[in-house]
Amino acid sequence: MQVRRSPWQAQASRDGGFTVVNSGKNCFSRLARVLVLLPVLGALASNAGRGQIPELAAKSGPSAPKGEQTAVLAGGCFWGVDAVFKHVRGVTRVVSGYSGGRAATAQYEVVSTGMTGHAESVKITYDPSEITYSDLLTVFFSVAHDPTQLNRQGPDRGSQYRPVIFYAHEDQRQIARATIDQQNKAKVFSAPVVTQVVPLQDFYPAEGYHQNFLARHPDYPYIVHNDLPKLRRLREQFPALYKQ
Repeated sequence: MQVRRSPWQAQASRDGGFTVVNSGKNCFSRLARVLVLLPVLGALASNAGRGQIPELAAKSGPSAPKGEQTAVLAGGCFWGVDAVFKHVRGVTRVVSGYSGGRAATAQYEVVSTGMTGHAESVKITYDPSEITYSDLLTVFFSVAHDPTQLNRQGPDRGSQYRPVIFYAHEDQRQIARATIDQQNKAKVFSAPVVTQVVPLQDFYPAEGYHQNFLARHPDYPYIVHNDLPKLRRLREQFPALYKQ
Protein backbone atom coordinates (compact mmCIF):
# COMPACT_ATOMS: atom_id res chain seq x y z
CA MET A 1 0.00 0.00 0.00
CA GLN A 2 1.37 3.41 -0.95
CA VAL A 3 -0.66 6.50 -0.24
CA ARG A 4 1.89 9.25 -0.62
CA ARG A 5 1.67 9.87 -4.34
CA SER A 6 1.47 8.11 -7.67
CA PRO A 7 4.38 8.47 -10.12
CA TRP A 8 3.51 11.91 -11.44
CA GLN A 9 5.77 13.94 -13.71
CA ALA A 10 5.98 17.74 -13.72
CA GLN A 11 4.63 18.41 -17.22
CA ALA A 12 0.93 18.84 -17.89
CA SER A 13 -1.89 20.28 -15.72
CA ARG A 14 -1.47 22.41 -12.60
CA ASP A 15 -3.06 21.51 -9.27
CA GLY A 16 -2.50 24.02 -6.48
CA GLY A 17 0.84 25.15 -7.91
CA PHE A 18 2.18 21.60 -8.44
CA THR A 19 2.38 20.63 -12.11
CA VAL A 20 1.42 17.00 -12.66
CA VAL A 21 0.48 14.60 -15.38
CA ASN A 22 -1.83 11.64 -14.78
CA SER A 23 0.14 8.39 -15.06
CA GLY A 24 -3.02 6.54 -16.09
CA LYS A 25 -4.43 6.22 -12.58
CA ASN A 26 -7.03 8.48 -11.03
CA CYS A 27 -4.61 10.83 -9.28
CA PHE A 28 -7.22 13.02 -7.72
CA SER A 29 -9.30 10.23 -6.19
CA ARG A 30 -6.08 8.89 -4.65
CA LEU A 31 -5.32 12.32 -3.26
CA ALA A 32 -8.80 12.41 -1.72
CA ARG A 33 -8.10 9.11 0.05
CA VAL A 34 -4.81 10.52 1.31
CA LEU A 35 -6.55 13.55 2.80
CA VAL A 36 -8.94 11.28 4.68
CA LEU A 37 -6.22 8.99 6.01
CA LEU A 38 -3.46 11.42 6.88
CA PRO A 39 -4.95 13.02 10.02
CA VAL A 40 -5.64 9.57 11.48
CA LEU A 41 -2.20 8.23 10.62
CA GLY A 42 -0.55 11.39 11.90
CA ALA A 43 -2.35 11.07 15.22
CA LEU A 44 -1.22 7.47 15.56
CA ALA A 45 2.36 8.41 14.76
CA SER A 46 2.38 11.24 17.31
CA ASN A 47 1.31 8.79 20.01
CA ALA A 48 4.18 6.37 19.36
CA GLY A 49 6.27 5.78 22.49
CA ARG A 50 9.46 7.79 22.35
CA GLY A 51 11.90 8.69 25.08
CA GLN A 52 14.85 11.03 25.18
CA ILE A 53 17.68 10.20 22.80
CA PRO A 54 20.77 9.75 25.03
CA GLU A 55 24.03 11.57 24.48
CA LEU A 56 25.97 9.24 22.24
CA ALA A 57 28.91 7.31 23.60
CA ALA A 58 30.19 7.36 20.03
CA LYS A 59 31.12 11.02 20.48
CA SER A 60 34.22 9.81 22.27
CA GLY A 61 35.23 7.75 19.22
CA PRO A 62 37.50 8.73 16.31
CA SER A 63 38.61 12.35 15.97
CA ALA A 64 36.71 14.57 13.55
CA PRO A 65 37.78 14.13 9.92
CA LYS A 66 39.09 17.07 7.92
CA GLY A 67 37.13 18.75 5.15
CA GLU A 68 33.57 18.21 3.99
CA GLN A 69 32.07 14.77 4.61
CA THR A 70 28.95 13.00 3.39
CA ALA A 71 26.27 10.84 5.02
CA VAL A 72 23.59 8.82 3.22
CA LEU A 73 20.41 8.12 5.20
CA ALA A 74 17.04 6.63 4.32
CA GLY A 75 14.02 7.42 6.48
CA GLY A 76 10.93 7.01 4.36
CA CYS A 77 9.78 9.64 1.89
CA PHE A 78 12.82 11.69 1.01
CA TRP A 79 10.85 14.95 0.85
CA GLY A 80 10.74 15.32 4.63
CA VAL A 81 14.20 13.93 5.40
CA ASP A 82 15.67 16.32 2.83
CA ALA A 83 13.87 19.27 4.43
CA VAL A 84 14.98 18.39 7.96
CA PHE A 85 18.67 18.27 7.13
CA LYS A 86 18.54 21.40 4.99
CA HIS A 87 17.70 23.19 8.27
CA VAL A 88 20.60 21.72 10.28
CA ARG A 89 23.63 23.92 10.99
CA GLY A 90 26.82 22.61 9.44
CA VAL A 91 24.98 20.91 6.57
CA THR A 92 25.97 22.48 3.26
CA ARG A 93 23.99 20.40 0.76
CA VAL A 94 21.25 17.76 0.70
CA VAL A 95 20.25 15.73 -2.37
CA SER A 96 17.28 13.35 -2.57
CA GLY A 97 17.90 10.06 -4.34
CA TYR A 98 17.99 6.28 -4.24
CA SER A 99 20.41 3.82 -2.62
CA GLY A 100 20.55 0.06 -2.34
CA GLY A 101 19.76 -0.91 -5.93
CA ARG A 102 21.21 -0.70 -9.42
CA ALA A 103 21.62 2.35 -11.65
CA ALA A 104 19.36 0.91 -14.34
CA THR A 105 16.31 0.92 -12.06
CA ALA A 106 17.01 4.13 -10.12
CA GLN A 107 13.95 5.98 -11.44
CA TYR A 108 10.99 6.95 -9.29
CA GLU A 109 8.35 5.07 -11.26
CA VAL A 110 10.36 1.84 -11.01
CA VAL A 111 11.56 2.31 -7.43
CA SER A 112 7.92 2.85 -6.41
CA THR A 113 7.16 -0.79 -7.20
CA GLY A 114 9.21 -1.76 -4.14
CA MET A 115 11.01 -4.41 -6.20
CA THR A 116 14.30 -2.71 -7.12
CA GLY A 117 16.14 -2.92 -3.79
CA HIS A 118 16.42 0.85 -3.53
CA ALA A 119 15.43 2.94 -0.55
CA GLU A 120 14.48 6.58 -0.92
CA SER A 121 17.51 8.30 0.58
CA VAL A 122 19.24 11.62 1.06
CA LYS A 123 22.92 12.41 0.59
CA ILE A 124 24.02 14.98 3.17
CA THR A 125 27.19 17.01 2.73
CA TYR A 126 28.36 18.57 5.99
CA ASP A 127 31.24 20.35 7.69
CA PRO A 128 32.54 18.13 10.53
CA SER A 129 34.02 21.16 12.27
CA GLU A 130 30.43 22.40 12.79
CA ILE A 131 28.47 19.18 13.24
CA THR A 132 29.48 15.58 13.82
CA TYR A 133 28.21 12.41 12.23
CA SER A 134 26.83 11.45 15.65
CA ASP A 135 24.86 14.69 15.78
CA LEU A 136 23.40 13.98 12.36
CA LEU A 137 22.26 10.56 13.55
CA THR A 138 20.73 12.09 16.68
CA VAL A 139 18.62 14.36 14.47
CA PHE A 140 17.85 11.43 12.18
CA PHE A 141 16.49 9.28 15.02
CA SER A 142 14.81 12.08 16.97
CA VAL A 143 13.10 14.00 14.20
CA ALA A 144 13.51 12.65 10.67
CA HIS A 145 12.07 9.13 10.90
CA ASP A 146 10.48 6.47 13.10
CA PRO A 147 13.18 3.80 13.60
CA THR A 148 10.67 1.20 14.81
CA GLN A 149 8.85 0.93 11.45
CA LEU A 150 10.19 -1.60 8.93
CA ASN A 151 9.33 -1.23 5.23
CA ARG A 152 7.10 1.71 6.00
CA GLN A 153 7.13 5.23 7.38
CA GLY A 154 3.90 6.90 8.43
CA PRO A 155 1.33 6.48 5.64
CA ASP A 156 3.85 5.06 3.12
CA ARG A 157 4.31 1.32 2.62
CA GLY A 158 6.95 -0.65 0.75
CA SER A 159 10.59 -1.64 1.01
CA GLN A 160 11.57 1.62 -0.69
CA TYR A 161 10.53 3.37 2.55
CA ARG A 162 12.64 1.20 4.88
CA PRO A 163 14.95 3.10 7.27
CA VAL A 164 18.65 2.63 6.54
CA ILE A 165 21.99 4.11 7.49
CA PHE A 166 24.26 3.59 4.49
CA TYR A 167 27.79 3.81 5.89
CA ALA A 168 30.69 4.91 3.70
CA HIS A 169 33.50 3.64 5.93
CA GLU A 170 34.18 1.77 9.16
CA ASP A 171 34.01 4.83 11.43
CA GLN A 172 30.46 5.54 10.25
CA ARG A 173 29.49 1.90 10.74
CA GLN A 174 30.80 1.87 14.31
CA ILE A 175 29.03 5.11 15.20
CA ALA A 176 25.77 3.90 13.67
CA ARG A 177 25.89 0.56 15.50
CA ALA A 178 26.80 2.27 18.79
CA THR A 179 23.89 4.69 18.35
CA ILE A 180 21.35 1.92 17.78
CA ASP A 181 22.74 -0.32 20.53
CA GLN A 182 22.59 2.55 23.02
CA GLN A 183 19.02 3.44 22.07
CA ASN A 184 17.84 -0.15 22.40
CA LYS A 185 19.62 -0.54 25.74
CA ALA A 186 18.07 2.69 27.05
CA LYS A 187 14.64 1.67 25.65
CA VAL A 188 14.31 5.06 24.01
CA PHE A 189 11.49 3.76 21.83
CA SER A 190 8.54 1.55 22.71
CA ALA A 191 9.76 -1.08 20.22
CA PRO A 192 13.22 -2.19 19.06
CA VAL A 193 15.03 -0.07 16.48
CA VAL A 194 14.80 -1.72 13.05
CA THR A 195 16.82 0.88 11.13
CA GLN A 196 19.34 -1.05 9.06
CA VAL A 197 23.08 -0.37 8.91
CA VAL A 198 24.50 -1.44 5.56
CA PRO A 199 27.48 -0.47 3.39
CA LEU A 200 26.92 2.24 0.80
CA GLN A 201 27.37 0.98 -2.74
CA ASP A 202 26.04 3.88 -4.80
CA PHE A 203 23.76 6.88 -4.47
CA TYR A 204 21.66 7.95 -7.45
CA PRO A 205 20.14 11.47 -7.39
CA ALA A 206 16.38 11.53 -7.85
CA GLU A 207 14.53 13.39 -10.55
CA GLY A 208 14.60 17.18 -10.44
CA TYR A 209 10.95 17.52 -9.44
CA HIS A 210 11.72 15.69 -6.17
CA GLN A 211 14.58 17.98 -5.15
CA ASN A 212 13.93 20.57 -2.42
CA PHE A 213 10.27 19.57 -2.62
CA LEU A 214 9.09 20.99 0.71
CA ALA A 215 10.54 24.45 0.08
CA ARG A 216 8.90 24.57 -3.35
CA HIS A 217 5.54 23.07 -2.31
CA PRO A 218 4.96 23.92 1.38
CA ASP A 219 1.17 23.75 0.98
CA TYR A 220 1.10 20.31 -0.65
CA PRO A 221 -1.21 18.16 1.57
CA TYR A 222 1.31 15.37 2.21
CA ILE A 223 3.91 17.96 3.24
CA VAL A 224 1.52 19.77 5.59
CA HIS A 225 0.47 16.62 7.44
CA ASN A 226 3.74 14.68 7.51
CA ASP A 227 6.79 16.89 7.02
CA LEU A 228 6.14 20.37 8.39
CA PRO A 229 5.72 18.80 11.88
CA LYS A 230 9.25 17.39 11.55
CA LEU A 231 10.63 20.89 11.03
CA ARG A 232 8.73 22.12 14.08
CA ARG A 233 10.20 19.30 16.18
CA LEU A 234 13.69 20.07 14.88
CA ARG A 235 13.35 23.72 15.88
CA GLU A 236 11.92 22.82 19.31
CA GLN A 237 14.25 19.95 20.22
CA PHE A 238 17.48 21.26 18.69
CA PRO A 239 17.38 25.07 18.72
CA ALA A 240 21.18 25.28 18.70
CA LEU A 241 21.33 23.19 15.52
CA TYR A 242 18.39 24.73 13.71
CA LYS A 243 18.99 27.18 10.88
CA GLN A 244 16.46 29.02 8.72
